[in-house]
Amino acid sequence: MILWLKALHIFFMVAWMAGIFYLPRLFVYHAQTDNQAVKDQFKIMERKLWWFVTPFAVLTLVLGLSLIFSYGRDWFRASMWLHYKLVGVILIYAYHFYLYRLLKQFARDENRHSSRFYRFLNEAPVLVLLAIVCLAVVKPFF
Repeated sequence: MILWLKALHIFFMVAWMAGIFYLPRLFVYHAQTDNQAVKDQFKIMERKLWWFVTPFAVLTLVLGLSLIFSYGRDWFRASMWLHYKLVGVILIYAYHFYLYRLLKQFARDENRHSSRFYRFLNEAPVLVLLAIVCLAVVKPFF
């Protein structure tokens, strides 16, 4: 049973990450255009993408918590790598909801940032994801 939980946890995490890495890329293009019809199309795409990937974020969380509960309290206490991983996970969820805040600003035509800002925003969380994956696989602080 635990292997199924892990497999589904990884699957939904990958699907979620694909979406939240693509959303800031849409913001890059949205910030570059002055054409209102194009902006309106981006608004639709951004909203649909965010709502498409948010259930993946929820399922990733539910399955991750299920794994922790399956392994038990003693395992959780002893797994220091997991505590560090959870810090990274919290950062990724904060990023997810920050993207929602930006999406709402775009929806109101109140973008305050340049396309360069969104390029950086698109690339920065990759390092957090790398840390999460390395902690989960290598478990350096077991």
